[in-house]
Order: sequence, then C-alpha cells, then structure tokens
Amino acid sequence: MAAPLPGARSPVSRLALALTAALLAAALALPWLLAAMDADYYLSLASRILVFAIAATSLNLVLGYGGMVSFGHAAFVGLGAYTTGILISEGVPSGWLHLLATLGVTVIAGLLIGSISLRTRGVYFIMITLAFAQMLYYLANSVKAYGGDEGLNIRTRSQFGFAGFELDLKDPQVFYFVALAVLVGALFLLMRFVPSRFGRAVQALRDDDVRAEALGLPTLRYKLIVFVVAGALGGIAGALSVNLTGYVSPGVLHWTQSGTLMVMVILGGVARIGGGAAGAAALLLLQEVLSAYTLHWEFWVGWLLLVVVLFARQGLTGLAADLAAKVMRR
Repeated sequence: MAAPLPGARSPVSRLALALTAALLAAALALPWLLAAMDADYYLSLASRILVFAIAATSLNLVLGYGGMVSFGHAAFVGLGAYTTGILISEGVPSGWLHLLATLGVTVIAGLLIGSISLRTRGVYFIMITLAFAQMLYYLANSVKAYGGDEGLNIRTRSQFGFAGFELDLKDPQVFYFVALAVLVGALFLLMRFVPSRFGRAVQALRDDDVRAEALGLPTLRYKLIVFVVAGALGGIAGALSVNLTGYVSPGVLHWTQSGTLMVMVILGGVARIGGGAAGAAALLLLQEVLSAYTLHWEFWVGWLLLVVVLFARQGLTGLAADLAAKVMRR
C-alpha cells in the first residue's frame, strides 16, 4: 500500500475541516438569517452561548489538557465581570482599559490562587480552588458600594475605538460578532497549543506528573502558566457577560457556576478542542427547549449527562468524530 504524501490530510481530517468551515459560515450568517425570520430574540441566546463557550473553553484548558479539576473557575469569570462592571459604573468608558484591567486582575489572581493550590493534588486542589471562589463570592456580597447581594447594573457598555471606528457593544449584532471573534481566536490558539512542544509537555504532566517531574519537566511552572492563561480567558468571558446583560451579581462567582462550566466541558468533550463550545451550545439549547415544557429541565439534562459519561466518554464532539470516521470508512 502506498504511503500518504507528506502533509496530506486523512479523509476524516478533511471532513472535520469542512464541517468546521460550514459551522463558521453558519455562525457568520446567523444574525442576518434571524433578522430575515423575524427572530431577533434568538440572537441574544446565540450571544449567551458564545460567552459561555469561551468560559467553558478556558476551563477545558485547565481540566482537559492540564488535568486540574478546578471547582473555582467561576472566580475568574466573576472577577472579569466585576472589573469591567465597576469601571463602567465609575465612568470609565474605554473598552481597552476594561480589557487591560480584566487581564491584570485575573492574571494576578491566577498567580496567587495557582501558586497556592497547585502545591496540592486531587481533592485538596479541588477544595482550595473552591475555597478561593467562595471567598470572592462572599466578598462581592459584602461590598454594598457596588450592589452587594443585589448585584450591579450598568447603563453603558465598553467602547472600543480604533482608527476613528467605534464598536458599540450595546448593538446586539456588534456584540455577537465580537464574542464570535473572541471564541474563534481562543479555539485557534488552543488548536495551536495542543500539538506544540509546550502543549505536549502539559499533557504529559496531566497523564503522569510524577514521571514527568522525574524526567526534568518543571511541573509547577508549566501548570501555573496554564492555570493563569485559562483564568485570563475566563475573565474575558466575564467581561463580555456584563456587556451582554448589563448586570453582574455575586452569583457569577458561586461554585455552582463552576459546576455548570464543568458540565458543559464533560458534555461537549474533555480535552477536545471544541468540547467546551459544543457543551455550552448543547446545555443552553437544551435549557431553552426543555424549560418551555417543564420547570425541572435540570432533571432531564442530568440523564443526558449520565448517558454521555457512560456511553460517550469523549463527549458529543468525540461521538461526532467517531460517527464521521465510521461514515468515511464505508
């Protein structure tokens, strides 16, 4: 049998590339399709899916590729949301300053939380990350100047201007395309990270950190880098969320939000590049559909998650890849 040409793609890879291009084209055309169908309401749902997809992708970097089960990832999303919301409420309109402040706050928080929690393993790591998130949750509840337990409302949005051009995130279509660009950028960087030398080293730490450390890999430094980068991306998702809803409350910092993000990652596929995005879309669409028929939609989502864990260990994206491989072999 002749060997494949260097650089040639397998049929499955070509199919995956074609499906990715089709999904991107559909995402780009969605606002105009919804406008033509007089269904503009669903653009808000699509934007919400994109924001959660970014947050779930950031958790997938920590959980899937770094092997760190963090139950405090909502802390970074909440810090990003509160940083942007407080700056807007204080009369700072520049989105670039909001972005820089969000990155600064989440990077510092990631360094602090990571340098402490990464010295532990297993359930101790889970509990320390959970403890940090809950401390920030109670702190947000106690700061009455910025809403306390009632949350913080903002009237304006982040203003991004360059070369005389302004982006108004209060415009639903503009926000949608900005969130889509951030998600595509995050997935592209993740796609480049996975096969890179650093990415392979991080995955080696995930599989057996004791052996990797014995081979000379700086385990704490590598894990801390991944933890901080994921936290910064989660902060960007939080900054986008407050621009989407015009509101932020301490609930965004609660451990149940970390649990929701974890469900999205497991549902979509742990350590799958599109797993976080697929899980966010599946969970939020299920919520939208099932909540129209029952108040107990979480019950049915729980059954779906159980089926995925038992019969599709790689999540929805892994199941789709397996089906595509079977089709191409026929």
